[in-house]
Amino acid sequence: MINMLNSVILSTGSYVPKKILTNEDLSKIIDTSDEWIFTRTGIKKRHIAEKDETTSQMAINAAKDAISKSNISASDIDLIVVATTTPDKTFPSTAAKVQAGLGIKNSAAFDLQAVCSGFVYGITVVDSLIKSGAFNTALVIGADKMSSIVDWKDRNTCVLFGDAAGACIVSNKGEGRGIITSDLKADGSLEKILYTSGGTSTTQTSGFVQMEGREVFKHAVQKMCSSVKTVLEKEGLELSDLDWLVPHQANVRIIDLMAEKLPFPKEKAILDLENHANTSAATIPLALDSNSSKFKKGDKIVLTAAGGGFTWGSVLLEW
Repeated sequence: MINMLNSVILSTGSYVPKKILTNEDLSKIIDTSDEWIFTRTGIKKRHIAEKDETTSQMAINAAKDAISKSNISASDIDLIVVATTTPDKTFPSTAAKVQAGLGIKNSAAFDLQAVCSGFVYGITVVDSLIKSGAFNTALVIGADKMSSIVDWKDRNTCVLFGDAAGACIVSNKGEGRGIITSDLKADGSLEKILYTSGGTSTTQTSGFVQMEGREVFKHAVQKMCSSVKTVLEKEGLELSDLDWLVPHQANVRIIDLMAEKLPFPKEKAILDLENHANTSAATIPLALDSNSSKFKKGDKIVLTAAGGGFTWGSVLLEW
């Protein structure tokens, strides 16, 4: 009889910078207002990292929070995966800097880039590696300093983003089914609807976020809805079997329309962006950590995201 390994989320953690930028604050530097932003996005404020506060520092803080809530020590972690679009440097990886910051000596560490879908991609990779028997306990982090790649003169993009990090410890030592199945997709032909204006091999700069808002909205709703249905169908489940939906926190209108189209009760869709805005790869782990008190053992939860690339995907798990 084959002993099947499970990969279970042991704990979650998060970190947000101390500095808060409200909609009112933004109205003093660009042509906008609290009403204009909130009615279109559901965002009231966002946390902004200091100039010398790096993605790796935020990730380390989130990791320490997750470790403190678990029954393991940092030395038990043998794999670190950081999903980020805003690494400290081209190299070394942000994950390697997290490893050093946590004092871990004997682990693998690498970054993963799928923009806002990064955490969903990352936890899927970690799940596969743990179930293969290659690793036992992983730290998967979504961390982004989006304030460093937005044009603060562009009111259509700068109002949307914030900075944060979220972390999960995933291990084969936990109880229950844990991560059950996933669905990952990409369509590179949609690059021009969401991208940055620079890059190391083109402009030698990071560039700024460029977005065709209506197209991103349309594709995000379509693709996340389809992906949620896919992971449920893989397990022969219905939407009524799902206890919680944790969608990427980009825009409240996207989440509202998803709930309508699936259909799924809006009160069971986690909404976390009012105080954090879109923190890219950090939104889902941040939402998990901020709302963990709502989840009970055995709850079936789907994480779903869409982002630049164009990338999208979902993960079905049992809490």
